[in-house]
Amino acid sequence: QQRDKLRQYQKRLSLGLERERALARQLLRDGKKEKAMLLLKKKRYQEQLLDKTENQISNLERMVQDIEFTQIEMKVIEGLKIGNECLNKMHQVMSIEEVERIIGETQDAVEYQRQIDELLAGSLTDEDEDAILEELNAITQEQLELPEVPSEPLPEKIPEVSPIKNRPKPELVAAS
Repeated sequence: QQRDKLRQYQKRLSLGLERERALARQLLRDGKKEKAMLLLKKKRYQEQLLDKTENQISNLERMVQDIEFTQIEMKVIEGLKIGNECLNKMHQVMSIEEVERIIGETQDAVEYQRQIDELLAGSLTDEDEDAILEELNAITQEQLELPEVPSEPLPEKIPEVSPIKNRPKPELVAAS
């Protein structure tokens, strides 16, 4: 608000400076040099006030930026605080001993499963493997019994016979 008020003050001063300059020219034309000189001194003083006002505005803007940045920092710190509290609650729920116990149980379960896998994979001996392969070959040979191949030669031309008896061939129907 102060910045806005200072900006309005600057506008009023700037407009006043232009009027006083025009008035000083008029006084010089009218031959009133001392009054013009007094008016120019007043104008110079107002210009200095304008510079001071600009410095004050600059200081206010810097302060506003600092305040805004501090507010952002406060939000970050509050977020860190909440995150830290959340982590502490999670650590209370799950202690290091609990995590170590869970990891140990998981490793035991993995080891147990590995032992089961080894027992299942290692339960067959080489003789069992050979017997399984022989049985597989025997089953495969049973399935491969094919019908006998005819010994007579195949005819050169296949006779055209309709699949349904007493039905004319399609070529004959189209021709009539």
